[in-house]
Amino acid sequence: MNLYNIKDKSEQVSFAQAVRQGLGREQGLFFPETIDPLPDVDALLELPLRERSIRLLGHLLGDEVSEATLRTMIEAAFTFPAPLAKVSERIHALELFHGPTLAFKDFGGRFMAQCLAAFRTNDKITILTATSGDTGAAVAHAFYGLEGIEVVILYPKGKISPLQEKLFCTLGGNIRTIAIEGDFDACQALVKQAFDDEELKTTIGLNSANSINISRLLAQVCYYFEAIAQLPKAERANAVVSVPSGNFGNLTAGLIAKALGLPVKRFIAATNANDTVPRYLKTGVWEPHQTVATLSNAMDVSRPNNWPRVEELCRRMGWALETLGSAMRSDEQTVDALKRLYAEGYLCEPHGAIAWDALQSELAADEVGVFLCTAHPAKFKESVDEILGLDVPLPGPLAKHAELPLLSHTLPAEFARLRAFLMD
Repeated sequence: MNLYNIKDKSEQVSFAQAVRQGLGREQGLFFPETIDPLPDVDALLELPLRERSIRLLGHLLGDEVSEATLRTMIEAAFTFPAPLAKVSERIHALELFHGPTLAFKDFGGRFMAQCLAAFRTNDKITILTATSGDTGAAVAHAFYGLEGIEVVILYPKGKISPLQEKLFCTLGGNIRTIAIEGDFDACQALVKQAFDDEELKTTIGLNSANSINISRLLAQVCYYFEAIAQLPKAERANAVVSVPSGNFGNLTAGLIAKALGLPVKRFIAATNANDTVPRYLKTGVWEPHQTVATLSNAMDVSRPNNWPRVEELCRRMGWALETLGSAMRSDEQTVDALKRLYAEGYLCEPHGAIAWDALQSELAADEVGVFLCTAHPAKFKESVDEILGLDVPLPGPLAKHAELPLLSHTLPAEFARLRAFLMD
């Protein structure tokens, strides 16, 4: 598999190199040189998740990774289901929270860990990533205890849920966590600065594990196929998928799935008040505002890193950006959506509720809808309990970590301080 740097197309790398390197020159994102349609999507949709994923990713990666190696990687990473739950007559929830950290990031995080284990050299590796909530836990648990790999996770202090924080800031060992005095965009900017520092990159072997890493992105393609596979055959061509969107890796993966031939009629990018993309799609003006804190904190991103990949794919496929659906929901609307969804008999959390609300308001009479549930409701227990008047029980992983002490450091949003921490 050959990939190129979107910002500098002369920089071309293999999949293994892209995984090890993370970002290209000028903080450019790597993107596949070719995305050839799959030969028989209908037959592929009849296979179970892991077998289908082996064939799907084998098609994308070509002969760079042997089938036996890929099988080992997939079977170690995808150890949990992604069921499609019927919410109403024409709307379904794709539940992506059945992994070890109860969030969709488990798919990408665990596959990336397998990739690095397979592709690593003897050089030191330091994973540096920013999280707005769920990436941190998925990456921390995927890499915890892996020999020769250090992990440093930045997150905005006081701007993720307490249970999200507990899930990845209580591990210790090779997992170090830093609460940054700023928002997620400030964390992301620090990560980008680190990747621009050649001495730092070389000295500690920097790599990134958020959705800028192509391995994370390709793993996410697999659950879109799993969603459509669970729909009746007659409904697949009219499927509309609503994606709760922050950094836009999730939507990018869905669009790659469509480019491969997955029968999705259209996508809806659903955001909270950090609505840079919905405004851009309406006005054509890219105008990020200051990031604001919301109930759906994992989507509190004003400068989504993966948006250049969305534009690159649409350009290559000849898809007009205007064909992408988009919607924004305020916190007040999110609360209302969560209540209405619960009244329909489905317990959700703020991110999924936004995606559902956007979907049900835009679904045509001849369409069937799927919205992505990216986290277990218990990960947002404080807000869900308060809004719905419930006492959501904590699943095992959350209950265990809720009792452990936080091990995080706190730093200002200053690169010099972060650099000194990393070099120590």
